Amino acid sequence: MSTAPAPTARFADFLELTKPRLSLLSVITALLSFAAARPASAFPRVLWVALVTSLAAGGVATLNQLMERETDARMVRTAQRPIPAGRIPTGSAFVLGWLMCIAALMLSFALINKLTALFLLLTIVAYLGFYTPAKRWSRWSTEIGAVAGAIPPLVGWAAGENRISALGWILFGILFFWQVPHFMAVSWTHRRDYATVNFPMPSVRDQTGRSAAICALLNTVLLVAVSLLPVALGLDSRWYGAAAAVGGAWFLWRAAAFLRPGRRDVEARKLFLTSITYLPLVLVALVVDRIVFF
Repeated sequence: MSTAPAPTARFADFLELTKPRLSLLSVITALLSFAAARPASAFPRVLWVALVTSLAAGGVATLNQLMERETDARMVRTAQRPIPAGRIPTGSAFVLGWLMCIAALMLSFALINKLTALFLLLTIVAYLGFYTPAKRWSRWSTEIGAVAGAIPPLVGWAAGENRISALGWILFGILFFWQVPHFMAVSWTHRRDYATVNFPMPSVRDQTGRSAAICALLNTVLLVAVSLLPVALGLDSRWYGAAAAVGGAWFLWRAAAFLRPGRRDVEARKLFLTSITYLPLVLVALVVDRIVFF
């Protein structure tokens, strides 16, 4: 009896393994935070920030998919990822993921500073050591993951200032609270997939969707409040405040609409689209305001 040969991995498969779109978000938030810190000498450090954040994000994404290969294989939206589909062996993913993470830590330590390396290490530990396993057993996995996802701005700020001042922590807060409504919308849309693997998130535990919607709205309120702190503390001007207020009102509107049970599927999609538009607009407004008015 003959067996079909395993498919040969292509460069595109290895690239997919690093989740380039998600990794790009980490890189962009780190670079915007670096710019907001207004370092005295930006070049070539900005290039090193982009490089080490890309390596860390890609390495973590690769190892995350390695750890989740069994559940990925059972969900429709993830079954065709490179590892469960058999296009990339687990050993190759293990080596690639750890090489990228180690390279990120070594380069940040040698080319940037120790604090940047520390926050990259915390990202790796938080994502792989806490968030990934928590998805199987904790209702709070989204919030745990939001901590890991909010560290890239601290990486950028540490690279720019070699310490974390108030605005750096505010950027961390913006990223943290943004991720919760963003992912509540995603998890409701894909709730049947998550139920298949028994992930105990709100959209699975409460099939009405009310818990996910309330969680999204509460965290959006906190997001808007944190996004206005730079103006209250005199770290940005009223022009940024106006942009944050308008963007926040739009986000709140969409989060409130997600509470409507009869339109929850439609509103989840609208909330998701709003979230991915809101974040870059608010962060870019903050950085431009810092550069132009401060």
